[in-house]
Amino acid sequence: MKKLLESIGPGIITAALVFGPGSLTVNTKLGSNFGYALIWVIVISIFLMISFTRLSARIGLREQASLMEMIRRRYGQIWAVIIGIGIFLITSSFQAGNSIGAGIAFAELFAMSATPWIIFFSLGAISLLFFKSFYRILEKIMIGLVIIMLVSFFLTLLLSGPSLKALFSGFIPSIPSGSELLTIALVASSFSIVGAFYQAYLVQEKGWTVNDERRASIESRNGIIILGLLSAMVMMCAASVLHGNEIDVKSASDLGLALEPLLGKSTTIVFMIGFFAASFSSLIGNATIGGTILADAFGMGRRLRSWPVRSMIILVIVMGSTIAILFGRLPLELIVFAQAITIVIAPAAATFLLLLDKFGREKTVNEYVRSNPIPILGLLVLLSLAVYNVNKLLL
Repeated sequence: MKKLLESIGPGIITAALVFGPGSLTVNTKLGSNFGYALIWVIVISIFLMISFTRLSARIGLREQASLMEMIRRRYGQIWAVIIGIGIFLITSSFQAGNSIGAGIAFAELFAMSATPWIIFFSLGAISLLFFKSFYRILEKIMIGLVIIMLVSFFLTLLLSGPSLKALFSGFIPSIPSGSELLTIALVASSFSIVGAFYQAYLVQEKGWTVNDERRASIESRNGIIILGLLSAMVMMCAASVLHGNEIDVKSASDLGLALEPLLGKSTTIVFMIGFFAASFSSLIGNATIGGTILADAFGMGRRLRSWPVRSMIILVIVMGSTIAILFGRLPLELIVFAQAITIVIAPAAATFLLLLDKFGREKTVNEYVRSNPIPILGLLVLLSLAVYNVNKLLL
């Protein structure tokens, strides 16, 4: 068991930080509105996510320098700053949703205001940074939260009684009318290039080297498969409980509240525990990504034990909790702002990962494309989503 626990970490952390209240909400709304019809999108998104997570891990294992250092040396400081600030702004923009999610879960369970819980969990996340071995603590917390999510959503799924026939039909590709925007959101929430980008930092923080490449590859794959299972279970729960019941769902917490009259209070509690785990894991992980990459972009270092890095992580947590308390929700303007930055940053981050991997392998462009078709396909998907979102935002 000890050997197994030592071999996991980075992939599980990536799964935990990607699967937050935003992913929960998207999967809940899709399951509620369209049943099991879009399960196949999760499969494809996870397939692309695995390819980029492995690619990022490979770069981190092969190189001693961080991704930001390599971008700065080979392509200039300006690109490192653009990517660093962009990722920081994206994570900060969505951090309010993570803070609200963690607060709402306990507020609903104890029938009280979410504000005290938002403050409590934000301070709890900040307090973790004062421990010397922050990475080891982060790893253990994320593994624990992922286990809680898996158990909670699996039990909820069993209690909801999904239709196996309808479930299998969801693996046949189709896009129901009216689901286009939510389908794009599903791809974006499951295929997180920011999460994949950070995998290189995680394997370096773990202390793995090029000799650990096979272990890192398997661990990254397993972590992202868990991400897919979590997404699929929530969508199936929503499809089983809400689809066809004409219940208006605006957030994932609505699914938890809808479970009570249908399946009893205990099911609601089980689901809300999973909802909290998803929110709190993203609250910590999201802040860690934004703070680490911003600090590294400006040459302040990348190690989690460094106080310049920890101070940037605290900044993201404070920004998110402040917005959550002031607005009580994730403001629409912030969502649009984050989408606008993501349109530029996601394809750029994916491009730099591909360039740095090609540079390390010393292949010609044609040789590289032939040997790595899936990441190239992933980049094309990101560019297509960017074009679609530009049309939606500007037209």
